[in-house]
Amino acid sequence: MPTVVRTQEVREAILDATDRFLSKYGYKKMTIDDLACEVGIGKGSIYLHFSSKEEIVLSHIDRIVERVKEQLKSIAKTGDSPAECLRQMLLTRVLLRFDSVQHYTQNLNDLLADLRPKLLARRKNYFAEEAKIFAEVIEKGQRSGEFYSGNSLELAETFLLATNSLLPFSLSARELGERAEIKKKTLRLANLLLIGLVKN
Repeated sequence: MPTVVRTQEVREAILDATDRFLSKYGYKKMTIDDLACEVGIGKGSIYLHFSSKEEIVLSHIDRIVERVKEQLKSIAKTGDSPAECLRQMLLTRVLLRFDSVQHYTQNLNDLLADLRPKLLARRKNYFAEEAKIFAEVIEKGQRSGEFYSGNSLELAETFLLATNSLLPFSLSARELGERAEIKKKTLRLANLLLIGLVKN
């Protein structure tokens, strides 16, 4: 068991170092040697965990999205009304991503231009997985009579599509603005979306 824990600790340390290097230098300037030195392990040890620099960075993004999904599931399980859950979930999906990369000076698309095809494919999967979590809350609201009926997955996808414009994939932290401003924009958009779903 200690070996498994140690392996996970090293993997997390590599991903933490990746975050720091992406922030300072970007993808192109980051090297496996830099990461190994930062973590305090040999270069060969990096390859025990990841097959390439590309895989390391994509795994870093996967980790951010996993944290988002965990938070969304946690909110969905609260005793709040479905409408309030959706509001908080939309806020969380935007702000958690913002917080995770707000220290980057470029948007992720520019930062990871070399990885664009694989990143776009992954992003499609990320959003599909998030949509399923949202759809479950929408179905709950429909069953309770709080929401109008309709295809819950399509409604969930619409909610995500509307808030994707506020994600740091396509905008830099400077273009996105301050966190308080992002929060205000997200809540305004969430409230507007809910008007079309909640029965009066």
